[in-house]
This record gives sequence, C-alpha cells and structure tokens, in this order.
Amino acid sequence: MSASVEQGYFTEENSADVVISRNAAAKDARLREVMEVIVRHLHAAVKEIEPTEEEWFKAIMFLTDTGHMCNEWRQEFILLSDTLGVSMLVDAINNRKPSGASESTVLGPFHVADAPELPLGADICLDQKGEPMLVRGRILSTDGNPIANARIDVWQANDEGFYDVQQKGIQPDFNLRGVFRTNEKGEYWFRGVKPKYYPIPDDGPVGKLLASLGRHPYRPAHLHYIIKAEGFEPLTTHIFDPDDPYIDSDAVFGVKASLMAKFDKITDPVRQNEAGFDSPFFEVAHDFVLAPRN
Repeated sequence: MSASVEQGYFTEENSADVVISRNAAAKDARLREVMEVIVRHLHAAVKEIEPTEEEWFKAIMFLTDTGHMCNEWRQEFILLSDTLGVSMLVDAINNRKPSGASESTVLGPFHVADAPELPLGADICLDQKGEPMLVRGRILSTDGNPIANARIDVWQANDEGFYDVQQKGIQPDFNLRGVFRTNEKGEYWFRGVKPKYYPIPDDGPVGKLLASLGRHPYRPAHLHYIIKAEGFEPLTTHIFDPDDPYIDSDAVFGVKASLMAKFDKITDPVRQNEAGFDSPFFEVAHDFVLAPRN
C-alpha cells in the first residue's frame, strides 16, 4: 500500500483504497468485507460515469425522495431493488435448487400472515367477482414421491389487478387468500378467479425512473405460493399465465420458464359439471417439486 494511502491522503486514483483502509478496524468482519466490495464498485462506477456535481446531487435527491416515499405499507427501496433486478438476483443466490426442484421467485409486497386454512376445493374468492378458475396440482419430492400434508399458502390479485389490502372497504378481508393441505396423494385444488396483470406502484420516484427509462410498470398475471413440508426446503414462488401481454417484460424480472402454467378455458358442459361449475371456467394445472432439506 502506498504512503498516501497509509497516511489517508485521498486522490482520484487511490480513492477506493483510502476509504477501504479507513474501514479496516471494523469489528464485524462480514461488514468490512461487504463495504470493501461496495466501495470498490461504487468508486469504479463514478470514475467511469464521471458525473457532474449537478448530476450527483440529482442522484442524492432521488434516494432522498425514495426514502420519503417509504411508510408502514410501502417500501420504495424494495421496489427499487425489484425493478433493478437485484431482488431476483438475491433470491437466485439464496435459493439455488437441486436438479428437478421447482424454482423460486420473489415474495412480493402483498403477502398477509394468518390467512384462513380451508378445505381442499374451497373457493378463495369471497366476493364472487371475476371469471371462475380451478387450480390443481401435486406437491412432489425430487424423487417423484407425493408429499402429504404439505402446507400451501396461496394469494392472488383480483380480475382488476388489485389485492385485498389495496382495496380496504371494497374487497373483503382475506379475499383471494387461503391455506390448504395436500392429501395423501400430494394433491391440492382450490377455486379462485382468473388474475389480471397489474402495475407495481408507479406514483413515486421508482415509477418516474421507469418512465424515464422507457419501461412499463406492469407485472404479468400470476398466482403466489408459499409451500412448506416437513423435511423439505420451503418454496416461495409464482405460476404465470404464458399468454399474458407482459409475460416477456415483467417489471421485476420474476418470470421463469419453469413457472408457466397454461390457463385453459373450459367450455364443455360435461367437464363444467364434473368440476362443479355451471358456466365456463379456467383450469390451471401445475405441480411443484420440493428440494430435501439439507
């Protein structure tokens, strides 16, 4: 290390090394390691971009505005992380799966704890608005065996693209939410309504950034799952409608090819009657494979 770094002299050339040397006494080794990487990449980016002082102040104000947008119900920094693909990257790093196991994706901001546990086949749509849908499938291990008594926490937006927590007083509490348990064959099934694509909150600084970048704020239609079973790694994931207009441009990069599930419209009266419907409905079939717990 040069004498200027040892003495703390800061130059354009050695800027990162000087800052890192000042952090050398950090008590937390992991914090020291993380800050070294962040400082090196941040200083390298600034040197490559060469921002004007006015541009750097605009960046500071963007972060300030992002913080001001955060409250008990909204986390604008998570939204920023999502739209930059960082949330999905962290998810991928922390949820590496063995071959054959279902892939994870982001949790999203609208999960609600303590949704009611319901019997298999129950309808999670409490206001009966939207096109009816039957969702079914199996929960399996990587060796193909069914997993009985797996806990499946599901939630979705309504046919207008809103979750119940976004429409207090309009949608009933726990609308389009439920918890189910697989039977001895690992099977699950429930009723809902065909979901619709929807925009992430775009009335704040993150939304303005997307607009400036020529990007839309939409997420393609999907269903959320958290699946847990004894002896297996938990799985937080979605299933997506492959025919959605935004399937190839999800604002938060959450779509994966393995999570596509065809939404088939059933118009045959015989099949409608067999499934307990008196009108056309959408049928979605998707199995999930859980990785064994290490």
